Amino acid sequence: MKSVLKLKRIGILMFFMLIVFGNSFSQSKAIELWNGKVPGAIHNDKFKQTIDTASGWVDKHSIVNPYLDAYPASKEKSNGTAVVICPGGAYAGMAVKHEGSQVAKWLNDLGITAFVLKYRLPDDNIMENKSIGPMQDGQRAIRIVRNRAKEWGIDPNKIGIMGFSAGGHLASTLSTHFNEKVYQPEDLTSARPDFSILIYPVISMKDDITHWGSRENLLGKSPSAEQIAHFSNELQVNSETPPAFMVHSLDDDAVPVQNSINYALAMHKFKIPCELHIYQSGGHGYGLGRSKNTESSWPEACRKWLESRDLLVRK
Repeated sequence: MKSVLKLKRIGILMFFMLIVFGNSFSQSKAIELWNGKVPGAIHNDKFKQTIDTASGWVDKHSIVNPYLDAYPASKEKSNGTAVVICPGGAYAGMAVKHEGSQVAKWLNDLGITAFVLKYRLPDDNIMENKSIGPMQDGQRAIRIVRNRAKEWGIDPNKIGIMGFSAGGHLASTLSTHFNEKVYQPEDLTSARPDFSILIYPVISMKDDITHWGSRENLLGKSPSAEQIAHFSNELQVNSETPPAFMVHSLDDDAVPVQNSINYALAMHKFKIPCELHIYQSGGHGYGLGRSKNTESSWPEACRKWLESRDLLVRK
């Protein structure tokens, strides 16, 4: 009788532990990447951590301790796939609403657990080497999600990266530089994304097609030829680069469509699956799309691509 009661108590305790954990993950709004030990950080009193993002825009003075906002898929829909989202903003800020939280909720509808990455924006005032700051945060984010995949109901082989505009540059950097050691990792967990979704992305740092604001913010006003080549991700595609779904518009005056075309051609050269949708109009910065324009169809095209790669199959 005593042993039965003891087992009941253990069962009740485990039940409540599961409830507490489930709530802590579903309500988590700040999964810190570095636990206060940010690599290459320089303290500067002018930069203050600001977590309130109600305005939909985060400037470079607001992120000192980078973190992930978690958006778990419901148990009824969850398929074990996860995506880390990198909002854009020319490496000077982040559009965390229409290129962040709104996108995360759309992914949730597909059964995908999403994480919006609030990465550090490159600045010499807070970084020893600003060109690798965002990459450090991105690699760390992917490793955290992969390390805790079982705990969070995620398949460690179905973790993607997604980026918009300059966030697309970060996402494509993480897709091509995942083996680059930009900080001392705690273990051997891979930082390679299993797939990428790149929406009107900055890909290149080359003079003729780059987005100059993004390049200057990341590499400075006078980058070397070596730096330009190293961060021109169409030149860094290799046989291990993950498959990609890409979207761009011909009338994008901010980031020329050649960024996406050149990346897709590089992927084709290595026979890596890549799907590129080019729309006649749409401009730049439209997030999930504007209802009256044809570019608003990209989320459905992306859903079909994810489905074709068995990324929406329930576990």
